Amino acid sequence: MGNSRSRSLVSGILFGVGCIAFIDEVVFHQLLHWHHFYDLSTTGAGLVSDGLLHAFSWFASVASLFMLADLRRKRAWFRSRWIGGVLLGAGFFQLYDGIVHHKLMQIHQIRYGVDLTAYDWSWNIAGALLLIAGIIMTIRTGREKTESREGASARE
Repeated sequence: MGNSRSRSLVSGILFGVGCIAFIDEVVFHQLLHWHHFYDLSTTGAGLVSDGLLHAFSWFASVASLFMLADLRRKRAWFRSRWIGGVLLGAGFFQLYDGIVHHKLMQIHQIRYGVDLTAYDWSWNIAGALLLIAGIIMTIRTGREKTESREGASARE
């Protein structure tokens, strides 16, 4: 039984990471052309790094959905736990990208040629809010004494 909770959480985390990485890559890299995943080299290297990020986001999302399908088939999916995982994964990726990639490693910035203060604050606050919501939801679903209470309402 505990394994179903853990697998629901892991599936959600993978989906959250994959989804937010996909949104980042499509919106900021492809549509807005604000940056590439790796901006310390040529445009060609930046495009290859974008492709690798895009592939990673798809692999994480697809792996998550295979886990989710298996959990649903076994009637062992815990929806609230999964949603908490999605928020955790999305928030973690956003904060990791904003703090480690943007500031510590400086492999890219959100945007170039502008004052980054508002962008950095917005990016990291959004990530922190997602992460905090995921932590709260995960703790809440972990404290429940019986799986049947959550499982009965979450399983379809």
